[in-house]
Amino acid sequence: MRRHAFPAALLGLAILAGSACSSDSGADQTATGDVAPTGTDPVVEETASPPVAPDGPWEAVDPAEAGFDAAALDELPAFLDDGATTCVAVVKDGKLAGEWYFGDFTADSDQEIFSASKSVSSTLVGIAEAEGYLDIDQPASDFITEWQGTDSESVTIRNLISNDSGRFYTFENDYVAMAAGAPDKTAFSIGLSQQYPAGEHWEYNNAAIQTLEAVLERATGRDMVEYAQEKLFEPIGMDVSIKRDAAGNPLTFMGVQAGCGDAARFGWLFEQDGSWNGEQVVPAAWVEEATQPSQDLNKGYGFLWWLNSGGEMGNQSLDTLKWPDAPTDAYAALGLGGQVILVIPSQDLVVVRLGGPGSGGIADQGADVNEMARLTLAALQG
Repeated sequence: MRRHAFPAALLGLAILAGSACSSDSGADQTATGDVAPTGTDPVVEETASPPVAPDGPWEAVDPAEAGFDAAALDELPAFLDDGATTCVAVVKDGKLAGEWYFGDFTADSDQEIFSASKSVSSTLVGIAEAEGYLDIDQPASDFITEWQGTDSESVTIRNLISNDSGRFYTFENDYVAMAAGAPDKTAFSIGLSQQYPAGEHWEYNNAAIQTLEAVLERATGRDMVEYAQEKLFEPIGMDVSIKRDAAGNPLTFMGVQAGCGDAARFGWLFEQDGSWNGEQVVPAAWVEEATQPSQDLNKGYGFLWWLNSGGEMGNQSLDTLKWPDAPTDAYAALGLGGQVILVIPSQDLVVVRLGGPGSGGIADQGADVNEMARLTLAALQG
């Protein structure tokens, strides 16, 4: 296993760069699509073979071979070289078109990716559902029996992965008492009360997400880390680990230790609709649902993924795109300190930036993700 470049920050454990925002109101969003023309004569069209993912290390290619202007693409790491960035990677059509490391960080280093780990946790839920261990529309109390007979009895697993569970939240409770303080974070999180009816209030709630650890382990009968290694990490060649709390519980609101190459693998898995060299690691239907608005309270949020779509979050209007220079189908796993796994399916593109804890904020991170998309897309030729 790789060396760990950073310890967890005391107060910043798994914060999505200051995104402790909430919403009680919905905003309508209409999706549109193109309809292919039909005719009377059958037409056979040649289709390109899907990009092949690497069984071993990423296949590195010259940027020009991947369709980039090399000098223009170099503007991406130049923009991100802020003293905190540790690595940047660009994957196009299944090949590594660019990879940059900063300071002592190398391809063999890994680090805490903070709340970008949440997207991994929701993916494990999707795999467990596909294997018949759970249904996301069933009450989480089927597994978290401590909630039976309480106001949390009707909270569904879907509520937990959509952040509209209504479970108790304050900043101090979430980031100080639970994230930085509780030795048994799962028990602490399960023991909190219900603050709002499920489905009526959106909150970026780390404690609620940590209860997924109990759901996954009790549903599958497996240690979550072992389950993740077998079902997700090993099939796509990710050499990563998940941290545990002092009581030995795997973390679901943060905890994944990864480098840029492995983070890019996770992004590429989703770019390829959950398939890895012909093996359906994650159901394609789950990938599609997870990366669409999961509720009406924050249309910019899926199943623990951030979406480039409109909606409302608290008093912050998101009626325009979060990342106006990125396509509407872009989505990302984001974490404290500017951890970014940006997926742009329409361009067969994944862009990763990892960095030290404590850098960036919600406004800065949003602007930086947009600039990452703008610079990368601007470097594409033709």
